[in-house]
Parts: sequence; structure tokens; C-alpha cells
Amino acid sequence: MNDKIEFRDLKELYNRSKPALYSKLKEIRRLNFNFVNEKDIWNYLVDNVWNNKTNLELHELINDILNADNYKINDYVMKKLDKLKSENDEKNDMESLI
Repeated sequence: MNDKIEFRDLKELYNRSKPALYSKLKEIRRLNFNFVNEKDIWNYLVDNVWNNKTNLELHELINDILNADNYKINDYVMKKLDKLKSENDEKNDMESLI
């Protein structure tokens, strides 16, 4: 049984991983981390876990999703939100000067 599953693109791989992402999201929501969504979990893993890895297999991706640290995911999302808020505040400050 050496049949490898091949994915045409990242979107197909993401869609194949959605049940694990959904399960992880439910776990995170039980901790009242309400600003996190499935894409955030995926992006956290892309940026922090998978960024230097190649030739990952589906079971490795699913394992990484299910075992990712909930608090680190939440921190990742909160930092992204803070950055967006800061950028928006800067934009508003610049517009008020004009």
C-alpha cells in the first residue's frame, strides 16, 4: 500500500484538512478564544510549523492541526488583530492630518 495521495493545489489540501480544522476550532472555542477561525489555524501552521518543511503527507498535516497549541494559535491571531488595528489607527491619524 504505497499509494500516495496527490493534491493539485493548496486549496484542495486545505479543503481535505477541513474536518481536522473544524475539530480544532471546536476545541479552541471551548477555551473561549472566540476570534479564531479555521483559516487562522491553517495560517498559524503555515507560518510557524510548516514554513520550512517539504513533502509533508496528509497524516502529518492532520496530526499537526490536532496537536497544535491552542494558546499559541490564539496569541498568533491576537497579534494579527493588534497589527491590523495599529495600521488602521495610523491610517486614521494620517487622514485626520489631511
